[in-house]
Amino acid sequence: MSASGSPHILVVGGGYVGMYTALRLQRKLRPGEATITVVEPNSYMTYQPFLPEAAAGNLEPRHVVVPLRRVLPKCRVISGRLANLSHAGKVALVAPNEGVALEVPYDLLVMCPGSVARTLPVPGLAQRGIGFKTVAEAIYLRNHVIARLDVAASTDDPALRRRALTFLFIGGGYAGIEAIAELEDMARDACRSYTDISPADLRWVMVEASGRILPEVSPSMGLYTVKQLEHRGIEVRLNTRVVSLVDGHVELSDGQRFDAETIVWTAGVKANPVLGATDLPLDDRGRLKATPFLQVEGIADAWTAGDCAAVPDLTKGEGETTGPSAQHAVRQARRLADNVLDTLRGRPITPYEHAYVGSVASLGLYKGVADVYGIKVRGFPAWVMHRTYHLSRVPTFNRKARVVMDWTLALFFRREIVSLGAFQDPRADFRRASEPSGAAAGPAGTADAGDSPDAPADRAPRPQPPGGGSAGPVVATPAVIHRAS
Repeated sequence: MSASGSPHILVVGGGYVGMYTALRLQRKLRPGEATITVVEPNSYMTYQPFLPEAAAGNLEPRHVVVPLRRVLPKCRVISGRLANLSHAGKVALVAPNEGVALEVPYDLLVMCPGSVARTLPVPGLAQRGIGFKTVAEAIYLRNHVIARLDVAASTDDPALRRRALTFLFIGGGYAGIEAIAELEDMARDACRSYTDISPADLRWVMVEASGRILPEVSPSMGLYTVKQLEHRGIEVRLNTRVVSLVDGHVELSDGQRFDAETIVWTAGVKANPVLGATDLPLDDRGRLKATPFLQVEGIADAWTAGDCAAVPDLTKGEGETTGPSAQHAVRQARRLADNVLDTLRGRPITPYEHAYVGSVASLGLYKGVADVYGIKVRGFPAWVMHRTYHLSRVPTFNRKARVVMDWTLALFFRREIVSLGAFQDPRADFRRASEPSGAAAGPAGTADAGDSPDAPADRAPRPQPPGGGSAGPVVATPAVIHRAS
């Protein structure tokens, strides 16, 4: 119980499920009925379906995130990561982003730390690759792609130019297809600002290990998408795996060899490994075992949903689980919050059941595909459906209005084509200015290779992959522990 004597609800994760669950609970709980604490490394929730548009410059990055403290004023928000959780003792150990660890006792648990990128042991991937799951990664890729155009336009070395203008995306799901389509669209537009670079000079490669892309839509729509991408000059290589990425030299299983300075990994997600630091039951894929009522299997006062949970799909056969999509996550959060309320008030709870209605995807400005309720839509109408659906899902009227304003301005003004790569290391110029006189330094106003986020050195910074709603494991446990209710 909290200090006030009411039940204390601990929500681990501030992504789709965590934020929407806490939001619904704070709206429906009676005064003094329960208290809520949300643990999330970031101070915001990321609306991931809009990351491709943020990367392409169609949306302001600040408008695809939702500040948790603003939308959850009745909740306590701890910016930190879950280090350990003992449900048997009803206590969680939370490591704040700075400071000593906190012991957080609770009565009811909502475990929804989300997912992280599912990587494979491909040589060179950890040193060269970047994911596409966070706002930081989206901003980095936008700056990086434009910076590669700047590099190519400023060199007479054909090998360097070819390497800079080669972009590899690995994984043909929604994240990969939308990312490559939006960034190619942006780069094609940017070429108009370069006198010696044309869209034909850019090489875009999509690698997918299976025999099709966009498995969520019908095979015919997947084939249509491939043809549309190929019509734009994007190479789509199906049934192909990446063998090596060492030093940016790409080796594919079909024998292709080439160099690339941009390697984006979008080959799926996996449950957040922080679940291994709990005493909750996991399945063979590291997901929390869940019941149709969204309770952790065998535990009445622990709840879960989203990418980290194996939630039975009652609309399919036995053994099937719901997919990791925003469509399920938002609806599961609503059902989970209502079930928690019903439990507090002694009412029967209801199982989660939702038939997947279909999917929509953007393929760049004014282009898209949609497969909804069996109705297949292509081109501009599908793009409108994509924007309309996701606008309806963005939380808060404030964010909806800002997104609409961005789109409206884009109708009248071209997007800005400029790389702000210095954002990745803003202290680089100050460090050089602080060096002793005569020390080796690059020209004034430029960055050394080691300082540039777009330099091809192995030490180029890589954004962290937690994303909205993700909480990674903590290696070091602070020596001092505070207890918080």
